[in-house]
Amino acid sequence: MKRLVAALALAGMMVAGAGNAQTAGTDEDIAFANAMWARMVELNLAGEGAIMGLPYQGGPPHGETLETFFVETEIMGESGLLVVKRNYGPVGVTADEVLADPAGNLGSVTVMFQRAEGYDAEHDDWFYAKYQPDGALDSAPSGMALAGAIGRDLSGGCIACHIAAGGDDYLYTTDAFPRRTAAMQ
Repeated sequence: MKRLVAALALAGMMVAGAGNAQTAGTDEDIAFANAMWARMVELNLAGEGAIMGLPYQGGPPHGETLETFFVETEIMGESGLLVVKRNYGPVGVTADEVLADPAGNLGSVTVMFQRAEGYDAEHDDWFYAKYQPDGALDSAPSGMALAGAIGRDLSGGCIACHIAAGGDDYLYTTDAFPRRTAAMQ
C-alpha cells in the first residue's frame, strides 16, 4: 500500500510539473538562435566590426564589464525586442581595457528576444541564448544548448533569474520599454 501511495504521489508530481518542463536546447531553439546570431551580425551587434557602446560595471553571472544594446527587429518572421549583452572579463577588466581590445576580453554574448505571443506566455515570451565569442552556442554542463526558454522550471537558469527583475518585464537594465499588452499587438 505504501508503495502504491508513493507511486501515485510521484506520478502526480510528474503530471503537475509537466507544464513547467524545461523547454530549451531543441533543434527548433538552435535554429532560431542561429538565425538570431545571423541577424545580430547583420545589425553590427555581433561579430567582426560590431559597434561599440559604453561598457559599464557588471556582475555575475554575466561578467565584470558589460555592454547592452536594445533594438526592435525581425527574426524568422517574428518581430520583437532584441536585447544583446556582451559579457567581458576576466575579473578586474576595466572599461578602458575592453574599449582597447573588445575581442580579446569578450567572454560571451547573452541575448533575450521577445518572441510572438504564446511562445512562453507565462514568462512574457522571452527566448534566451548564450553564445561563445565566435557565435557558437554555449551549452550547459548537461550538454544542452543554451537556447530557448532556459530555466522555465525555475530551478535555475535565465528565466529563474530574470523573473525577479523590476518593471514586470524580465529586464534588469531598463524600464524604458513598455510591457507588451494586447493593445500593442
